[in-house]
Amino acid sequence: MAFLSELQGHLDSLGAHVGRDFELDELPGLLRCVDSEAALSFLSTAAAVHNGVENLMAVGAGVLAERSTRDQGHSGVAAVHGHSTPVALIQSITGGTKADAARAVRVGQALLDGEPPVSSEADTTEALPVAVPWHQPLRAAMLGGRITPAQHDAIRRGLGEPQVSAGRVSDDAAREVWACAAEQLLAEIDGMPVEELLRRARQVRDALDPVGAEERFQRRYDGRSFRRWTDEDGVRRGSIAFDDEGAAWVDAMIDAALRPRRGGPRFVDSDAAAAADALLKDPRTNDQIAYDLMLDVWRAGSLASASDVFGARQPGVRMVVVKDAIGPRDAFGRMVATGHFEDGGDAIPGSVIDRTLCTLGAQEIVVDRAGNPLKLGREQRLYSARQRIALAVRDGGCMFPGCCVPASYCEAHHCDHWEEHEGRTDVDRGILLCRFHHMLLHNNGWRITREKLGPFMLHPPPGRGDPVALKTKSAIAWAWDPPPPLERRG
Repeated sequence: MAFLSELQGHLDSLGAHVGRDFELDELPGLLRCVDSEAALSFLSTAAAVHNGVENLMAVGAGVLAERSTRDQGHSGVAAVHGHSTPVALIQSITGGTKADAARAVRVGQALLDGEPPVSSEADTTEALPVAVPWHQPLRAAMLGGRITPAQHDAIRRGLGEPQVSAGRVSDDAAREVWACAAEQLLAEIDGMPVEELLRRARQVRDALDPVGAEERFQRRYDGRSFRRWTDEDGVRRGSIAFDDEGAAWVDAMIDAALRPRRGGPRFVDSDAAAAADALLKDPRTNDQIAYDLMLDVWRAGSLASASDVFGARQPGVRMVVVKDAIGPRDAFGRMVATGHFEDGGDAIPGSVIDRTLCTLGAQEIVVDRAGNPLKLGREQRLYSARQRIALAVRDGGCMFPGCCVPASYCEAHHCDHWEEHEGRTDVDRGILLCRFHHMLLHNNGWRITREKLGPFMLHPPPGRGDPVALKTKSAIAWAWDPPPPLERRG
């Protein structure tokens, strides 16, 4: 079906969801009168219309930007209409934010990249061949209606441009690897929020480009700062620009203090349960608790015991690195590798991993081809601390579609129930779920199954749809399902 015909079909079906055609000011009342399934269908159809219109706008923005380049000066389309940039022109047309207009221009320009202009019948000039850009898979997916402009922009910006390590691979090989990464991200996109998709794309980029990851880390480290000032009302204020490792430590400290309020694991000892109950009853806001915590840390410094400040759970930061991916050292003696924080998966460069190995050591986990390590059988019901680390490495966080809860907030779910199915406490039969989705499974008729080492399958309650294959959120999943190595693609 042609694009406009399909879009018209969506528009026509909107009235069917509420029973008739309508004026916009009638819609709130009409929609409140239908059942929840009809309201969901209405919103899904409206989203399809919105995404289709965004595609149209992106292509139009790209063409206008192409006709408003700096070398065209005041004869460019934007300048002719009184705007200094194509982004300003698009914003004046849409009435949206500058960020939305800039995204429309970026995506539109990417769609035109590698697309030859349409020649008129009178033009007899032979068209020159146009190189296929590395982001062609994104272009095809968006123009095919499989992804939105926001998803296209997240992957394109997150991956950045292909980088070539000196003397290792050719430009063509690097572009091929980046195209492969784009296809991999397209396969993971279902149910993933755009913010998480952008983060995931950055993680993939850092895994492909460990030298660049070191440079990006160093820029953020050089930009670290702590500023204090007094505002006009006499309130003392502060602003912190974190480096990556420092931010991870602060996150770990605050998460340790607030985890019971944010849906942390329920399976804790009696002392921890009592402390969690007291925290839930604490009249302070989360921001006030975080403030008091940081002041306690600054006051106590290295003299306080962890339990005095944080309660039952001591904060910590785990760095995960694939042992076989560690390469040679650079000219400064730094390890050429990229690791990832256990929670969130953000990249850390080899120099930080090297220092951490020197001061703290490491715990090695050996996995099979599906990422599964330790087994405990039926002698132990709860997953061990080391198994939970292994689950965090393999799953990357809550595995429920669209959920971004990090691994340290998750609980280990037995796919085979301990009593009903005589389930085993083995990693290949366990999966990480946040507290909400774990309770959803046990209370609302959802199930997760797995055939041998195949994908984990999520089964909705009867009548709610077909089973869905769950996808890992781990930033290092490529380690057990790897793409061809960069060196072999030249």
